[in-house]
Amino acid sequence: MTDGQSEKPGLRARQAAAKILAAVVDRRTSLDGMLDLENGNPAYRQLNDADRALVRAILNTALRHLPRIEAILDTLVGTPLPDGARALHHVLTVAAAQILYLDVPDHSAVDLAVEQAQLDPRNRRFASLTNAVLRRLSREKASHLIATRAIPVIPEWFYDRLVAIYGREHAGRISDMMLEPAAIDLTVKSDAEGWAARLGGLVLPTGSVRLPAGAGAIPALEGFEDGQWWVQDAAASLPARLFGDLAGKRVVDLCAAPGGKTAQLLLAGAEVTALDQSGNRLKRLIGNLERLRLSATTQEINMADFRSDDLFDAVLLDAPCSSTGTIRKHPDVLWTKGPEDIEKLARLQERLLRHALTLVKPGGDLVFSNCSLDPDEGENMVSRVLADNEDWRIIPTDAADWPGLEGAVSPRGELRTTPAMLPVTADHAGGLDGFYAVRLRKAG
Repeated sequence: MTDGQSEKPGLRARQAAAKILAAVVDRRTSLDGMLDLENGNPAYRQLNDADRALVRAILNTALRHLPRIEAILDTLVGTPLPDGARALHHVLTVAAAQILYLDVPDHSAVDLAVEQAQLDPRNRRFASLTNAVLRRLSREKASHLIATRAIPVIPEWFYDRLVAIYGREHAGRISDMMLEPAAIDLTVKSDAEGWAARLGGLVLPTGSVRLPAGAGAIPALEGFEDGQWWVQDAAASLPARLFGDLAGKRVVDLCAAPGGKTAQLLLAGAEVTALDQSGNRLKRLIGNLERLRLSATTQEINMADFRSDDLFDAVLLDAPCSSTGTIRKHPDVLWTKGPEDIEKLARLQERLLRHALTLVKPGGDLVFSNCSLDPDEGENMVSRVLADNEDWRIIPTDAADWPGLEGAVSPRGELRTTPAMLPVTADHAGGLDGFYAVRLRKAG
């Protein structure tokens, strides 16, 4: 941009989107971290609210459709871009996401991408190419959308892994759910049917209430201020439900924040000790419980360091994991992690589970869970631990107790949900997070 020229409206938003996309895809940086208003990407933080919303829309759209966008760009560019033009690739991806999938005027997306190329010394020589490729994309987008609709929208390494685990049909449905809007589910203190009627919601097989599209701002909904419910994905509500009645029992929630499962344990009648190693996350948990008029004993500590002279009747370990089950809400997950992360996290979970077993009294229960889609972080790891602990066994859940989710119950009685479960209805989104959960019991 030369002296005397005014900056084109929307340019900074597109520049921020390209920079953040590069950080996610090339440097495996968390999208949530980049969009944090206190410590995130400086270019994003300097934008106004409207431009920030546009950046989020561009990034989420680009990441949800990335394999298809890249296939289309490969076709249009023809000769592969040189290694030094990686920044241009992200400029083209940001523009293509707008042209193909967002309600942004095509000419605006093209002009701003060309301007980005001209302003970047690395990309200036590609400004004409940028203009030609994106104008052609604008003219031909309908045919390109048709030609790429069979391409899975998740990275090849993960799609192949899903096919090996679930079969090609189920893997394809999981991939397709990436393009469906994620639902907002509520866990209610009581009277799910009543709250569904008040809020226009749908009662799910988990007992959760699914809000309709366009329900409005969560804090403005009836029951929020009164603490009658909290936002919690239906799948995330399953682990605590496996315990059943906990009246009068001492329970420790080992990785408790933000507190949805803690609240469930309290409502089931338990005396709960809630742990988290993050002071900020623990403060959030306490605030959430206060709104719900619930109270637990809390402790800021890494659960691996937690010891207790008095063993617990029940232990909940919702363990750190690859989070591959949350890809509908966090499409960056599959671009910031790889197979090596799944293996590393599975080893961590095994250490944590082995420690958690030592906290349960004879005859007591432990529920292990996480939001991964991979058996290496679930069934396979639990099998290894049980093989070394003959005084522990699985308490199988009964598929008949989960009408509408019978397919989530394994032959061993473990729970395994995927985003492909729960159908879309006329008024409500389908799907749920991918979760694994199992109930274990120590011999009395």
